[in-house]
Amino acid sequence: MELGLCNPVVALMCVAAAIAGLPRARAQSSYYDRVLFDNSLTPDRYFYAQADVQGPSTVETIAGRLPVDGEHFHTPPNALRLHWVSNDGGGWQAHIRVNEWRNRLLHFTGDTLTFWCYESEPLSEQNLPRVVLRDAGRTSSYGVDLAPNLTLNDEDHNFTKPLELAPYFSGLRPGRWTRIAIPIRAFHSSTVHVLDPQKIIAVVFSQDKADGAAHTLLIDDISIEDSRQLVVHTVLPAVRDVTATGYERHVEVAWQPLTNTGVRHYLIYRSLDGGPFEPVGIQVPGIRRWEDFLGATDKHAAYKVAAVDRSFHQGPMSAPVSASTHPMTDDELLTMVQQASFLYYWEGGSQVSGMARENIPGNDSIVATGASGFGVMALVVGVDRGFITREQGAERMLKIARFLERADRFHGAWAHFMDGSTGKALPLFGAYDDGADLVETSFMMEGLLTAREYFDRDTTSERELRDRITRLWQGVEWSWFRRDPKNDAIFWHWSPDYAWFIHFRLAGWNEVMITYLDAIASPTHAVPASFYSSGWAGGSSYSQPHKAEGVELKVGEGVGGPLFFTQYSFMGFDPRGLHDKYTNYFDQNRNMATINLKYCERNPAGYAGYGSDDWGITAVDGPGGYVPYEPNPANKYELDDGTIAPTGAISSMPYLPEASMHALKHFYRDNGSELWGPFGFRDAFNQQQDWVANINMGLNQAPMVVMIENYRSGLIWKTFMKNPEIKQALQRIGFQPDPPKE
Repeated sequence: MELGLCNPVVALMCVAAAIAGLPRARAQSSYYDRVLFDNSLTPDRYFYAQADVQGPSTVETIAGRLPVDGEHFHTPPNALRLHWVSNDGGGWQAHIRVNEWRNRLLHFTGDTLTFWCYESEPLSEQNLPRVVLRDAGRTSSYGVDLAPNLTLNDEDHNFTKPLELAPYFSGLRPGRWTRIAIPIRAFHSSTVHVLDPQKIIAVVFSQDKADGAAHTLLIDDISIEDSRQLVVHTVLPAVRDVTATGYERHVEVAWQPLTNTGVRHYLIYRSLDGGPFEPVGIQVPGIRRWEDFLGATDKHAAYKVAAVDRSFHQGPMSAPVSASTHPMTDDELLTMVQQASFLYYWEGGSQVSGMARENIPGNDSIVATGASGFGVMALVVGVDRGFITREQGAERMLKIARFLERADRFHGAWAHFMDGSTGKALPLFGAYDDGADLVETSFMMEGLLTAREYFDRDTTSERELRDRITRLWQGVEWSWFRRDPKNDAIFWHWSPDYAWFIHFRLAGWNEVMITYLDAIASPTHAVPASFYSSGWAGGSSYSQPHKAEGVELKVGEGVGGPLFFTQYSFMGFDPRGLHDKYTNYFDQNRNMATINLKYCERNPAGYAGYGSDDWGITAVDGPGGYVPYEPNPANKYELDDGTIAPTGAISSMPYLPEASMHALKHFYRDNGSELWGPFGFRDAFNQQQDWVANINMGLNQAPMVVMIENYRSGLIWKTFMKNPEIKQALQRIGFQPDPPKE
């Protein structure tokens, strides 16, 4: 979601009709249509579990969040720990929220609240807490309310009356895990609105009896289940084709997914140095790999994998496999990061279209046009690095090109988001965003033009691919988006129903330089080359040389903006050795990265972690939702709050290779247990708030693949710049070679 030049109010606009119009059948995997909590990425506390305490009662918390227990759990690696003392005159409430990510539509399909409990010492019935359910009420643009804290008095939420747990805890025995099942119909609304069981956003435990004694209850695997499935035992086969691959600090375990729809999750067992096999992690259906971060080299481990059904019955274990961690060179670490990030697009892409999903986990129906364009460039790198064969790459590219031909187009441009099966436009940013998104289209063309030049062999598939890309390229009516012949710039959006209602003129400095380059380069519907100056560089603040953190910027304002400004347009466009009348953009981008680094080293707000090895401030989903972060606490919309994105520093590799490599090693070696997942580095983290993003994003994984490759070989830069239309456009704009350096 690139919003570098959007009014934040307009950019985050979302209406209920747009959300409700999304496809329901594939809204999310069945796993996330049931699960409210399974595990915490952070090992000490769970970010989405908040405790409110009124003295003299007490509840154990870490910075206001419930702690997690890594010794006793129902599914590894941890469970929530609820430890309290209820005293007369006091009270407490522990809110366990649904795990949040963009475009998650709350659509719980069951009729029964279930969770697993463990007590080391018996709890009497009168000392059990009570439980309340809350629904989302008025939803936000992400489908859930992203407020980081909840209280029972929050507006715009419906909640139930506290329910006594004693009738449902009769089977609980000390020292073992027991599943508690409570029919949703047993809860009664406490507000004027009826609770919506499909939109449950939190389960709240609260004080019942003030006995002045300490009590502990472990809670795990909270879900909303179909009561008919609770007693169904699905016979599952053994998981096959399990492999283990050792890297420097982690081992990757992969397997052949089962086609059985009764699989709830996969359970991974590990044996260290010949010891017993112990459960260490789970993986959801749809992802066929799991990362075991061992934290050091020369560690040897063996693994087994088993499938588990929805009633938590485990199938047979696989045959064991083993691997060892080992030292890796810088070059090998770069390849490791590229390959893991590449898999986001190769294994995580839409099965029908081949396009990139907006985020994983996320809404399985949504594919993103811009992220898919970036993914095309990542696929090219994957072929060149041998991650897949050239034939596989061409086949996937043909699937994408054929899908784009039949997808909704508006004067040749695609929507920001589409249904990955039908190609229908999805207006996620509001009713008025139901048509063309020219910026996303330009990102897609950046990728397609790269692929057209790369797949240059005289084979049937590669000839077909080049022809299809050329037709798509010629079909984009860039000149239409000037709106009026009198205008000297192009506009971002057009809707078949609302025309130019989103009246947003494209002007820099930001991420849309590639939009102007594509529009000027078009062989069929070009805009005048003068638009580069009057549109892209036409703002009054575009060229105002100044310094930030002691570093000069020739264009832009303040600190220059989020780091994605230096990446999105420059994944294909090679800024080296060229300049326009304003600046050399390689220097501009390197200076912006330097400002970002220096700001984190200076760390004016004193955020945990910030330093020479912990930097990379850019647009990501932070602890409270999407923010186009920049290293500038004075900007209220891009406020720095301690959130770092690995893609920010790592995708700066061509500009600051030593600092980027330093950050990569720190993210992996020091924070890998939390940050490293099946698609490489997770989207973002915030050590100040002890928060780690549970998603990867299509817009952020590909830049790491591509910009590392541009640093290593210049592959994507060289390939994109081979397009004759791009060469001619740069000449018409007036780009000149830099003078020789003395």
